[in-house]
This record gives sequence, C-alpha cells and structure tokens, in this order.
Amino acid sequence: QVQLVESGGGSVQAGGALRLSCATSGVTYSTFCMGWFRRVPGKDGEGVAVIERDGSTSYADSVKGRFIISTDSAKNILYLQMNSLKPEDTAMYYCAARWGYCLGDNWAYLGRGTQVTVSS
Repeated sequence: QVQLVESGGGSVQAGGALRLSCATSGVTYSTFCMGWFRRVPGKDGEGVAVIERDGSTSYADSVKGRFIISTDSAKNILYLQMNSLKPEDTAMYYCAARWGYCLGDNWAYLGRGTQVTVSS
C-alpha cells in the first residue's frame, strides 16, 4: 500500500527558503516516478518537479533554477528544496507518485498536502 506524508510547509517571506519532505512507504524509487504538484484554490494544479526512476529530474519553468527535487532511498524520503521563494509560489504542495515513467501530471497517488505561504 502506497502512503505519502508531506511535511515542512509553513510561512516565509519572499526570498526565503523551505524544504518539503515526503515520507514514503510502498514505493521504491527505482520503479516509481516521484514528484511534487501544487494547487491554489480556484486555479488548475501545476506540476512542480519530477524525478524519474533513473534519477533524472525536470522542473516547471516557473521554478527552474530555484527548486531542487531529490530522494533519500535509505530514509524513504522525497524532498523539495525551495529557494528564492516568491509570493506566487504560495500553494498547497502535494507529494505524488506513479509506477513506471513520469507522464506529466498523471499521478496514481497523492499525499494530503502541506501548505506553503510566501509573503511579500
């Protein structure tokens, strides 16, 4: 059974940093695509970053150069390091997983989310 539990959200001023963590169970990073997805009420969700089974990563243009996705397979944790945060990064952030290749925002599993609020 796949379980994804996010933590690390909070409130920060623009220019600050946060690191989100996602404790995972029931997944192996060598067989699952892992990612972070964010959603603002009233707007479409946005894929933020993904990490493929081979460890390659890709990012939304809006966060490229500021966010870093990584995994720690020994601890079964997925991370999202968020630097140079902007008010437009304010959203609920979800940990996401799917077996096999990454396919855009086609996720089989989502966590319950952690709120990130960036003030100007």
